Amino acid sequence: MEPGFEVNRNEFLPLRDVVFNTLRQAILRGELKPGERLMEIQLANKLGVSRTPVREAIRKLELDGLVLMIPRKGAEVAQISEKSLRDVLEVRRSLEALAVRLACERMSLQGLSELKEAEQAFEEVLGQDDITVVAEADVAFHRAIYIATDNERLIQLLNNFREQMYRYRVEYLKRRECHPKLLAEHQDIIRALEEGNEDEAIRITCQHIDNQVKTVSGLLRGQ
Repeated sequence: MEPGFEVNRNEFLPLRDVVFNTLRQAILRGELKPGERLMEIQLANKLGVSRTPVREAIRKLELDGLVLMIPRKGAEVAQISEKSLRDVLEVRRSLEALAVRLACERMSLQGLSELKEAEQAFEEVLGQDDITVVAEADVAFHRAIYIATDNERLIQLLNNFREQMYRYRVEYLKRRECHPKLLAEHQDIIRALEEGNEDEAIRITCQHIDNQVKTVSGLLRGQ
């Protein structure tokens, strides 16, 4: 079936970035399916661009773990496997536990206010049809915690890892019945940080991620 996405030109971004963002969103929304081949000529024609920005976008998507290069076959959308899910979320679990521990020690009143605003923004977009909008609000909530650590290296690591986490975040958020639990966990994390309860903040954060692993693993097994 002909993909339904189209390029959204942005005069402030280089064309290669516009193409990258377009293809990334198409993968995350499922318009480009796992295992689907990415043909440069076909995509260039579809998006109304030359092959060069498409080739550059595919290379960047490969670095982010969204595309695989198969010998003698070319590029295809990476499968979502239980192994890759666990690999990604095991790392996320450790990094986020460290982030909330540091945030518990260092979060300012301003940082706490910004975290609460991010939580409110997340709550307001729950239920939207475009799951990537909900996912971006979830990213913003966690980013507020990262910033509160005041540790540039940790923030950089988490930001670099964000794209690999994002796909599983989207898959989890597609299960709307999980949204109330997710929202409650956000609120519990805020409460623990506000009280300076480091152990509780870490416990809830790890539970938050373990729930994501359990849910997406079930989806992959067809449960």
